[in-house]
Amino acid sequence: MRSWSAHVLLWFCLLSLASLPSATMANGQDDQAAPSDTLNSMIQQLFPKATRIETKQQDYPVYPVYQLNELLGYAYESSDISDLPGFSGRPIRLLIGLSATGRFTGIHILEHHEPVFLHGLGPEPLYQFIGQYQGRSLTEHIVIDSHKAGDAATEGVVYFDGVSKATVSVIIINDTVLSSALKVARHKLEGFAQAAAAQPIMDKFEPLNWQQLLDRGYVGHWRLELADAERSLGTDLGSYPSLREAEPGEAFTELWYAYINAPSIGRNLLGDDGFARLQQRLKPGQQVLAVMSNGLFPHVPEDFKPGTVPGRLALQQSQLAVEMRDMDVLDRHIQLVADGIPAFDQANLFQVGGNAGFNPDADAALILNMELPRNHLMIDRAHFEVPVTLPAELFEQLTVEDETPRPPLWVGLWQDRWLSITLVSISLILLTILFTWQRFFTRFPRAVHGFRWGFLAFTVGYLGFYAQGQLSVVNIYTLLLNIYDGFNIGIFLLDPVIFILWTYTFVSLFIWGRGLFCGWLCPFGALQEMASWLAKRLGIRQRRIAEPLHRKLILIKYPLLIGLLGTAFYSLTLAEQLAEVEPFKTSITLYFYRSWPFVLYAVALLAAGMFVHKFYCRYLCPLGAGLAIIGKLRRLNMLDRVDLCGSPCQLCKRRCEINAIRNDGAIDYDECIQCLECVVILRDDEQCVDSISARKKERRQAKARLLATDAAQ
Repeated sequence: MRSWSAHVLLWFCLLSLASLPSATMANGQDDQAAPSDTLNSMIQQLFPKATRIETKQQDYPVYPVYQLNELLGYAYESSDISDLPGFSGRPIRLLIGLSATGRFTGIHILEHHEPVFLHGLGPEPLYQFIGQYQGRSLTEHIVIDSHKAGDAATEGVVYFDGVSKATVSVIIINDTVLSSALKVARHKLEGFAQAAAAQPIMDKFEPLNWQQLLDRGYVGHWRLELADAERSLGTDLGSYPSLREAEPGEAFTELWYAYINAPSIGRNLLGDDGFARLQQRLKPGQQVLAVMSNGLFPHVPEDFKPGTVPGRLALQQSQLAVEMRDMDVLDRHIQLVADGIPAFDQANLFQVGGNAGFNPDADAALILNMELPRNHLMIDRAHFEVPVTLPAELFEQLTVEDETPRPPLWVGLWQDRWLSITLVSISLILLTILFTWQRFFTRFPRAVHGFRWGFLAFTVGYLGFYAQGQLSVVNIYTLLLNIYDGFNIGIFLLDPVIFILWTYTFVSLFIWGRGLFCGWLCPFGALQEMASWLAKRLGIRQRRIAEPLHRKLILIKYPLLIGLLGTAFYSLTLAEQLAEVEPFKTSITLYFYRSWPFVLYAVALLAAGMFVHKFYCRYLCPLGAGLAIIGKLRRLNMLDRVDLCGSPCQLCKRRCEINAIRNDGAIDYDECIQCLECVVILRDDEQCVDSISARKKERRQAKARLLATDAAQ
C-alpha cells in the first residue's frame, strides 16, 4: 500500500515539471533572418549620418554606407567573414559597422545561442560588453582584462571589461569581431592592406658577435637623450619624483630590438642551445621579438608582471596594433649570450602577432609611451616612434598557400587555465585509484568516508563554483548537433575543464556506469548530498518511497531527456529554454543570483532532497538519464555481491539511500551513484552477514572438533 508521503512526492514530481519558471519561454534572441528593411534600419543606427546604403557587394560581403557621395564605412555580418563557433557550438552572428578610418561604429547582435546570456545572466551584460567597441580603432590592441578596464588607455592598448561567468563567450566574440574587422579593413580600407607575408630562411646562418649584429642591422638600436626627453615633456626631468638621477652619459632611454626567429639573429643572441630550447617551446607560426633597454626609462617598469602585455611599449604595422605579450622564458636555460653583448636593465622576449599578424619583412614601429607623474594630480605624457626594419636577406616570401594559420582559439584558453587543468587532472587520478583498488581501500571505512566528503566538498567548491565544471544535458545535444552538422572537436576544447570531465565521464561509463559522475563529480549532486546531511543533523527524517512507486518515478527522467533531444533538432533556442529543468545554471553557475522563479525552483529541489535523498537526481535529471543509457554498455560489475546478499541479508539495501539495490540484492547500475557504502559493508566483518555467518560456522566447527577431541580422550 502506498504511503501518504509517496503520493505527495508523486504530485511534487508532476508539479515540478509543470511549474518550471515561465521565464524560460521568453524570447531570448533577435530575429534569425532579419528582412532587408530591418537590416537597413540596423545599419542606419550604426551610421546615423548615412543617406545611402548599398547592397552587399559581390567581390566581398560588405554593405557600403555613404553620406551623399562620401564613403562613411562598411557594415557586414560577421558570419559572412568568420564562422568561428560560439561556446554553444553555433556561430554568434553580429552586424558590425566599421568606418572608413578603421573605427568601430557599433555592433548589433543578430543571433546567438550562448546559454549563459539567453537564460542565465540575461542579455544586458552581453550588450554592455559589445558596447565597448564603439569608437575603438583597429590600430588599438584590445585586451579583455576586467581588473584594468576603465584605466586610461595607453597608446595602442585598450582594456575591455569582460563578463563574469561568460569568459569563453566574450573571448570568442572578441576574436570574431577583431578577426572579421581586420579582414574587411585589409580588403576595403585604404592604408590597411598588408604586404606579402614572409618567413625567415631557416638554413641561413653565420656566427656573428654583438657588434656585427648591430653593424648589419640584425639588431636595431634607438637612443633618446635626456635633452630630447625634456623637450618632448616640456619640463626639466627633475620635476618627476619617480625618476632617479641620471648618471654621466646615460640616456633617457636606450633601446635594442631583434627578430629572434631568424637563425642568424636568434642563434647568435641565444646561443645554439638556447635557440633550440626556444624553438621547442614555440608553436607553429609563433613569432618572437626581443626588446632590451637601458636608461632612466626602460621599456618595462621594474614591477612589470611577466607574461603580460607591456604597458609602455606597443607594436604597429600597416596602421594596425600588433599583439605583443611577454613570454617569460628568459631563465638559466635561455639567456642573451652573444659575444660582447652589454648588460641591460630590462630584457624580454615578446610573442608578437595575434589577429593582426606580423610580417617581419615589412616596416613596423615600436611605440614607446611615457607617462610621468609630477604629483598625484598631474601626469605628463609623450610618445615616441621607433622604426622597426629588418634586413630583407634574412627572409623569403610566402605564397598564400604557405601562410601558417593562426593557432586555434582553444590553445590560448588551455594555457590560461593550466592550474585548473592540473588540479582537475590530479583529482581524477585520485578518484581512479580509489575505484580501481576499491576492494583494498574499502577495508578502511573511516578513510573512505573522509575521502568521499572531502571530494564532494572539492566538487562543489572548486569544480562547481570556481572552475564552472558542471556538466549539463545541453552538452549532450550540443554534441549530437555537432555530429549532425559535421564534427568539430574545437568547439568542445574551448572549455578545458568541461572537456576533461566529459572525456573522463564518457570513459568511466563503460567501466563503472553513470555512478562515478553522478555520485562524485556532479556539483549539484554533491550539493544535494550536503542538503541531506544537513537534514539529518536537524532531525529531519528521510522518507523512503515504496518500491513499486519508486520504480515508476525513476522513469520520469527518460521522457524528459527524449523531449529535450528532439526539441534541440527542431529549435535549439527552445531546447535551451526547456533545459531549465536542470537547476545547475541557477545554483552552480550563477550562485543563486537570479530572478526569483529560477531560485525558488532550485531551492525547492534542494529542499525536496532533505526529505528524499537526492530527489532531483533520482527522478528528474535528464543528464543522469542520458548517462544511464550509455552506461548500459558497461562491461564490468565492480561492486561485489555474495550469495547471502538479498536473501536473507537486506542490510545494504536498507543502507542504500539512493535505493539502487533491488530486493534480490542485485545492484541497479542505472541508478547507483557508486558511493561504495555497500562495498564498505561487504568488507566489514562486523556488518556483513556473510562474514558473520562464516565466523559462526567456523566457531561451530571448532567447537565440534573440540568435542570430538574430548570424546576421543
